[in-house]
Amino acid sequence: MRALALYGTIGSLIVTALATAPAGGTTQAAGAPPAPVAHRLDFGRCAPVEHLPSSVECGQLTVPLDYARPDGKKIQLTVSRARATAHRERQGSLVFNPGGPGASSLEFPLYGTLPKWSRLARAYDFVGYAPRGVGRSAPLSCQDPKTFATAPTDSRMYPDAAFKRKKRDQARAYARGCARRAGADLPFYNSVNNARDLDMLRAALGEKKLTFIGASYGTYFGAVYATLYPGHVRRMIFDSVVNPDPRQIWYRNNLDQDIAFERRWGDWLRWVAKHDDHYHLGKTKKAVQQAYDTASGKLRRHPLNGKLGAGELQSAFLKTGYNDGFWPLRAEALASYLHGDPKPLIAQALPHETGAKDAENANAVYTAVECNDAPWPRSWRTWDRDNTDVAEIAPFETWDNAWMNLPCAFWPDRTQSAAAGVAAASRRVEQGSGQELADAAGHAAATELDGALHGRRFPLDVHTEPGALPPVLLLAAERDAATPYRGALELQRRLPGSSLVTENGAGTHGIGFGENDCVNRYAEAYLLHGKIPAHKVYCAPRAEPVPGQQTARAQHARPGK
Repeated sequence: MRALALYGTIGSLIVTALATAPAGGTTQAAGAPPAPVAHRLDFGRCAPVEHLPSSVECGQLTVPLDYARPDGKKIQLTVSRARATAHRERQGSLVFNPGGPGASSLEFPLYGTLPKWSRLARAYDFVGYAPRGVGRSAPLSCQDPKTFATAPTDSRMYPDAAFKRKKRDQARAYARGCARRAGADLPFYNSVNNARDLDMLRAALGEKKLTFIGASYGTYFGAVYATLYPGHVRRMIFDSVVNPDPRQIWYRNNLDQDIAFERRWGDWLRWVAKHDDHYHLGKTKKAVQQAYDTASGKLRRHPLNGKLGAGELQSAFLKTGYNDGFWPLRAEALASYLHGDPKPLIAQALPHETGAKDAENANAVYTAVECNDAPWPRSWRTWDRDNTDVAEIAPFETWDNAWMNLPCAFWPDRTQSAAAGVAAASRRVEQGSGQELADAAGHAAATELDGALHGRRFPLDVHTEPGALPPVLLLAAERDAATPYRGALELQRRLPGSSLVTENGAGTHGIGFGENDCVNRYAEAYLLHGKIPAHKVYCAPRAEPVPGQQTARAQHARPGK
């Protein structure tokens, strides 16, 4: 979903002839090509661009771009690993995905140095990787990063018709940019292929069965994996669970997220009002909201440093919905700004040009995966009606979330993406050989045939039969905004034998190996000893933050779509 997981104190292969699997769980098409063979990974020094210490080793996993054509174009995914610290206790590899879509877990091997992960690090090799499209793993781009990072931007809870027209034009242009830059490759960035890549990684690590932690979006394609390969699962933790109902992927999930964020935003407003003696922003939720609105209006008229406007303010304060460790930081910044000192707000919200490339890449992968996974409404009238209705009760995030997802209304089909790739290659032919153009034309012809044979793509109907999947562990916070709690209940229903650990009354997104020792005990016992708790168990909420508290948890959390 909209978040990278806010984790701890840091932060036989089934092949289908379709780019994404059809509804109903059918995964084997008649005449499907043979499964690709994963070769054992060779690990060595990590490339300097990864900024990883010598204790971490890296390798390159080769996978097909299109699993329906395993002998066709190949892409390489970057993988990182730190070996188990106690060889005699080793249980295998533990693979982690932090969500997104568009997030990398290349830093995951470093988690083993943290106290809350140390016992797991004795027993497991910690394995991270950059999924397809992310970082150096067949990187995806839809826009010049410099243009993508243009600031200041605007954010309006109640946009007028002119603002909506502007955003529609931007979304249409963005979708065209994705097609132009990725061409015929664009449809193959999707959740089913992410699950297939994960099974290739399992095999390349030499593991007969997968041990996996997926957080946020990682729970969705992890659940897709469990549906496709239940016999390949050893242990799986799904932390902060996406609702996998095909009818929810992804349009309805985003509308539900808007409502959940409004509730979580209200939690922050209440907390700030409770501590008015410290922040002096108002003694009621309404008064604190008015203070925020005042700041937003001021920044719209007079952006700080020429780059921190209402849009940057909203992006920064959205993080209060992901992790309550941000609550004191943001309250202090808002109070200081309104009382004449802009420095804390500048430090927390001013965009950094050095991160523009990574931000554009993450956004491109997010957009491609969600747009490719499922049909989206093509009519602006539908988007306008639904988001207007939701914004009446949940104005804080609704329209900004709509603008982020709106390129899916204009998303090219497979034939259009291939044609855009041919056009882009023909424009570049003067700078190079004609081979790129020939390859693009051949790919376009194959894509057009595939589209004619198989038609539209629909989300996989995630589920397993009783006894087909080993018991898996679900973790969820009752007031999670990014992945509303109902999603955990839905996934548990679809995966018989699974167990759900709920953090009552809490809303931080990504709860495993974090601040709640009760949750951590269940997760650790499961991974180390295979102990599964009862069908549903509950943990008391973590303590609320106190004014002035600036936790490492908040400092390292990195929410974003």
